[in-house]
Amino acid sequence: MVSRVRRIIALMLVDAVLINLAMYLALILRFDGFSKIPAAHLASSYQLLPLFTGVLVLTFYFTGLYNRLWRYASIGELLAVTSTVSLGSVIAIAAAYFFSAGTLQFSRGVFVLQWLLNVFLIGGSRLGWRLLRDYGLKPGPTKGGKPILIVGAGDAGAMVAKELKNHYNGQINLVGFIDDDPSKKKLQILGSLVLGGREEIPDIVKQHGVQEIVLAMPSAEGKMIREVVEICHKTDAGVKTIPGMYDLLEGNVTINQIREVQVEDLLGRAPVKVDLDSISHYLKGEVVLLTGAGGSIGSELCRQVAGFSPKKLLLLDVSENNVYDIEMELSNSFPQLDIYPIVKDVRDEQAVEQVFKLHNPKVVFHAAAHKHVPLMEVNPEEAIKNNVMGTYNVASAADKFGANKFVFVSTDKAVNPTSIMGASKRVAEMVIQHLDTVSSTNFVAVRFGNVLGSRGSVVPLFKKQIAEGGPVTVTHEEMVRYFMTIPEAVQLVIQAGAMAKGGEIFVLDMGEPVKIMDLAESLIRLSGFEPQEDIEIVVTGIRPGEKLYEELLTDEEGVNATNHKRIFVARPHDINGKLIEERVNNLRKGITPRNKYETEGFLQTFLPEFRNDESKMTG
Repeated sequence: MVSRVRRIIALMLVDAVLINLAMYLALILRFDGFSKIPAAHLASSYQLLPLFTGVLVLTFYFTGLYNRLWRYASIGELLAVTSTVSLGSVIAIAAAYFFSAGTLQFSRGVFVLQWLLNVFLIGGSRLGWRLLRDYGLKPGPTKGGKPILIVGAGDAGAMVAKELKNHYNGQINLVGFIDDDPSKKKLQILGSLVLGGREEIPDIVKQHGVQEIVLAMPSAEGKMIREVVEICHKTDAGVKTIPGMYDLLEGNVTINQIREVQVEDLLGRAPVKVDLDSISHYLKGEVVLLTGAGGSIGSELCRQVAGFSPKKLLLLDVSENNVYDIEMELSNSFPQLDIYPIVKDVRDEQAVEQVFKLHNPKVVFHAAAHKHVPLMEVNPEEAIKNNVMGTYNVASAADKFGANKFVFVSTDKAVNPTSIMGASKRVAEMVIQHLDTVSSTNFVAVRFGNVLGSRGSVVPLFKKQIAEGGPVTVTHEEMVRYFMTIPEAVQLVIQAGAMAKGGEIFVLDMGEPVKIMDLAESLIRLSGFEPQEDIEIVVTGIRPGEKLYEELLTDEEGVNATNHKRIFVARPHDINGKLIEERVNNLRKGITPRNKYETEGFLQTFLPEFRNDESKMTG
């Protein structure tokens, strides 16, 4: 606090001197020399100087000019100086004419010159301090510094270069920039040239002995980043990147954010933008229930929902360890939030109803599910109990106790399903669509594909296999999947909840599908190895229930656009409510499938085409 006061006082003294200097320089310029200044004008200046100095310094103070960090002075700060000097000058001139009552003799031209000189001197002092700090007080770049090449000659590339020079100017040698825009070639950015396009990276690295390449392409598509990384890996230089646009806040890049390239960067897409006002409106001040709260999707839902100030957050999961972990995390991050941990099984109808009776949640996110395709092929009846009956229990309680919104987290595997897991999720979608027709609660489902980093997903598996020295296992050379990061998927789920009117199945734009073989090769290279040389890739064959490619819509559904360019809504088609009620009542009575044959029969009553050409096997 003391140092801040001293800084402000010092700035005020400097400005007072500059304001006085501007007055006398204005007189000298107006009358072509100090000796030619009329005595009356000189006498008037002695009377006006205290007034101008006091008014301008006070104006600077009250408009916050002394609260700026002038070491980062730029055009914005110079505009602030210009507007503040203008305001202060107008006030001072008005006060001079009012109090002098016409007794002062002073040329109007002097006032104009004084204004210009004040802007020049006061603005120049700030900019001069920055120039002194950036260039006069630091050692210049050394040829012996670490040679660095930046890929991307846009705003992000310029910010990276600026950060590197500010923090490591004596330790790095910025060789230049790479950009595919031919119009930028040979142009300079902060004193460094744009040397060429991506295809020239190997030659430039070799020519300049580049040791590190920094990717500054935060909004580039994953395909482009993959191509650039492939080229960079043909060199001996290390490769790093800045965060994607989703992670950047207001375009700021810091040295700490420059990191190793990760697989998420290779799957990048346009940044997600959400309507924060609509999200806040339906979550703020409400009791929110999240089932499957400790899972990959559920825990991220908890983190993001907690940021919208709900009245109470109910964390329901069958695993006490999962509930404990997410409760501890949220308690530290949101100490003021009312968090209630619940260890319950969604298959227990009475326990679920008790939760609703006790807490009366108004918004429900249902993420509890069995999701692993191969495991559900071996334990098919459990998919019905958890994914169908569990969904019905939570959804019917939401209806019974008057919840406003119910958002069901579904999957692209529910479309034309070939797996028990996918079929069970499709039936669960039908259940909530039916309930929407008979309830005042808005029931909606949200479908998306694979989520990077979720438990049991392919990327953690590949990383584990690489760490063990291989081999990396891929089920088929042509297998493709859609991918999203966990925060991105959850953000769109919450946004879909804000858009829900009832009965919709929202479909998230997953971008371009990614070939799993390409993903495996990229991940091996990111780990510093060469595919099939250092780490072997083995094709194991498609597992039961798997598809070569996933779909997001059935032929009957089609798709309609919404006011969010990343979210679409499937057109609803007829749901057999009578059949759903009949089958669900059987489940409630304990009449559940007991093996694979009975499970497939149960699913085929809803989905006649499901495995109708496959031989039935008892389980």
